[in-house]
Amino acid sequence: MKTSWRSASLVASAAAVLVLTTACGQDKADTSTGSQNVGAAPAANGYGSAGAAASPSTGANTGAGAGAQTQSAGQLAVADTDKLGEVVTDSAGMTLYRFDKDTAEPPKSNCDGDCATAWPPVPASGATAPIGIDKTLLGEVTRTDGTKQLTYEGWPLYRFAKDTKAGDTKGQGVGGTWYATAPDGKKAAGGGEAAAGGSAEAADLPGLSTRNDPELGEVVVDKNGMTVYRFEKDVPWPMKSNCVGECLEKWPVVAPVDAADTKGIDNKNDGRRGYVVNNRPDGLKQQSIDCWPLYTFAGDKKPGDTNGQGVGGTWYAISPEGKPLGKPK
Repeated sequence: MKTSWRSASLVASAAAVLVLTTACGQDKADTSTGSQNVGAAPAANGYGSAGAAASPSTGANTGAGAGAQTQSAGQLAVADTDKLGEVVTDSAGMTLYRFDKDTAEPPKSNCDGDCATAWPPVPASGATAPIGIDKTLLGEVTRTDGTKQLTYEGWPLYRFAKDTKAGDTKGQGVGGTWYATAPDGKKAAGGGEAAAGGSAEAADLPGLSTRNDPELGEVVVDKNGMTVYRFEKDVPWPMKSNCVGECLEKWPVVAPVDAADTKGIDNKNDGRRGYVVNNRPDGLKQQSIDCWPLYTFAGDKKPGDTNGQGVGGTWYAISPEGKPLGKPK
């Protein structure tokens, strides 16, 4: 009986592998843009979604200069901004950011390589707490290269290479994963309506869910409440993204989201069409629905924005079944 059970198990496993390798039309031998189970881990540095708006060519010597990017933060400060409310800065007034793909308990940085070039880690040495802020909020974490990075309420801190002067907050919301740090260690919510609850509500959303748009109907949104789009120049079968290079600066990819971390999304994988991850030739991992790769739009600034709708006659908000919403017939 044991032998019979083992044989049946192996047959079932082989069948499952065959289903996964043919999902979305990807041939088993095709390693350029394959697909895999959603449970597979994203790229180690999380650069796919987070750094898309800051290309790898954006070196740490951009703007404030390499020296400024790697200097100690000195005595941190709390700056009151019009758009984001209070944010934590270094002693030179440069905004300090946190990354959603990092963890605070325990502290861990998942931004390495090109990601760390666009988002230079803040060294732990020489940093002191802002006036009036509990110094126990400060800590440090050892990065994969052995260096010590400053943490704030457990979250590793970064500068943004495209911030060139004190008060810049160009990194806010990049890729839907980078946010200025608030004095309590949480993500800066923003001023006005956002501070009144918009961003706070978005922070409680699953990785992918839906909202009811008054014009488009049921629209897929990411964990920050930002509208998710599909690109009509992409190919669902075999799955291929045709948004590459500079296109990704405006249309960051949606990183893999576990099927369990969704609500109202068609996340079944039947081996042909389904909810799978696109392994792009550029090394990024991108979530798809019904084999259509998913993106957000850099021009959307707050939850509920649909500024990407209809752009170029090729970009449309996507339905939970993978259909283009509002596309002319």
